[in-house]
Amino acid sequence: MTDGPLHKGISRRAMMKMTGATAVASGLSMPAFASDGRLIVADPGGPFTDAFGAAFYRPFEEATGNTIRNIAREHQPTSHVQAIVETGSYTWDVVTITQAGQVLLSDRDLLEDLDWSGEHMDNIMPEARADDWMGTDVYATVLAYRTDAMPDGGPESWADFFDVEAFPGRRALRRSPIDTLEIALLADGVDPSELYPLDIERALAKLSEIREHISVWWTGGAQTSQLLQTGEVDMLPTWNARAQTVIDGGVDAAIQWNQGLYSIEGWAIPKDNPNAELAREFIKFCANPEQQAAFTEAGLTYGPTNPGAYDFIPPETAEKLPTAPGNFDNLILADQAWWGEFKEEAEARFNEWLLT
Repeated sequence: MTDGPLHKGISRRAMMKMTGATAVASGLSMPAFASDGRLIVADPGGPFTDAFGAAFYRPFEEATGNTIRNIAREHQPTSHVQAIVETGSYTWDVVTITQAGQVLLSDRDLLEDLDWSGEHMDNIMPEARADDWMGTDVYATVLAYRTDAMPDGGPESWADFFDVEAFPGRRALRRSPIDTLEIALLADGVDPSELYPLDIERALAKLSEIREHISVWWTGGAQTSQLLQTGEVDMLPTWNARAQTVIDGGVDAAIQWNQGLYSIEGWAIPKDNPNAELAREFIKFCANPEQQAAFTEAGLTYGPTNPGAYDFIPPETAEKLPTAPGNFDNLILADQAWWGEFKEEAEARFNEWLLT
């Protein structure tokens, strides 16, 4: 990732007005498609629909004359993608999937290859690139804490989270091995470069040290926001956007980026989709740094995958994002290939440990 200026004084409204021109300049071939072309795009819904609508859907429509219909997909869309391909019923043309979903679907040859030509596609961060998938937003599991409960300073690492004497307070952990095992191993001193393959037994042994100090085992992102907001717990791992929502709401809380675990969500096209050509052009449009900057200004505090987006993001917004210089250097990429292979084993062993 490269450093660069963070703000050029361009508002989101002005950016949207510029969209048609920037889309053409970015290499989007408007004459290639008729004005009655339509894409059905599946996203996670909620804030994603609003932010992606402002950054991607409406600008693409304005620039090309095509239309986009967006659908809120289920939490894990991999089974739906497989069913679409196997039945030939293409209810989605483009869908957001995580890195783990990409690994699974690509291994089964269920995704279309993308067109990686063009300046903006070349600038996408390496971790967000695959033949059949382009990451658009980076999210991170971070350590969030109540600053009013820690007037002398909050935890600076997962080892601090496990240190109940130096950092007393109520704690919560995710009721899942995902991220939780990594957190335990990092707290136990494992070097990030040697984190994978995960040593499940060592992680569970470390978790046993803190188990009696866990007030809540959380199961959903909204729950973490509530726990932090109400002060029911003083510190917990959660997704950065969930913590940021609480902070923006005026709660005395902070994010510790050090040793955060990041992953990426992005666009893919179900295999043999008859609308694949237009879908590829839409995905190329989403690589444009100005469009990626627009989703952060629309309230989605996940990081853009084109570093050039930071040329159009105000500093006060940039400091909240995982891929911003200063934050990204402290993060660790979660190995989705490992989870794709060992998730069932890890879940079985973790759930067994919870019940003992």
